[in-house]
Amino acid sequence: MIIENKEIEGKEIKWILRCPTKEDAYELSKLRVQIDGETENLDRELGEALLTPEGFEKIIYDDLMRERNIFLVAEVEGRIVGFSRCVGNELSRFRHKAEFGICIMKKYWGYGIGKVLLENIIMWTDTVGIEKISLNVVQTNTKAIQLYKRFGFVEEGILLNDRIHKDGNYYNTVVMGRLSKNR
Repeated sequence: MIIENKEIEGKEIKWILRCPTKEDAYELSKLRVQIDGETENLDRELGEALLTPEGFEKIIYDDLMRERNIFLVAEVEGRIVGFSRCVGNELSRFRHKAEFGICIMKKYWGYGIGKVLLENIIMWTDTVGIEKISLNVVQTNTKAIQLYKRFGFVEEGILLNDRIHKDGNYYNTVVMGRLSKNR
């Protein structure tokens, strides 16, 4: 699925919200490695589950071809600084659902990019008839949890001791979901 490019005037920065093209694959591959190394809020550590540029090209192509998938990037001054991907479920019993995630370079946290990505994911899911979107978030990422709650997400459960961070401690994962207003 493709959306039109949107110029966003955010908190102290201007940026572009758009869908990626195959020319973005190399930059996205590098960006994902960088973001994985900047935070423990995501599932991967630096260098794990690498996605090559060819892997990103395939994802970009597949998402463009599928009605129930969308891939968005945030571009500041010609550089991609974050992205969000929402993937609809293809199984008949779960076609009403989709899962998504948001990744933003640490340097760009606090500028409202995550909020805009989330707003656009929600608008898109409501438009294409996805009735429920869900995500997992580490329990210590309280800013993200607060943002999701402001947009109608509820905590559906806690996965206890679900992950181990570099400090050797276990952390819980919060499962969150949002039902469409059109439901």
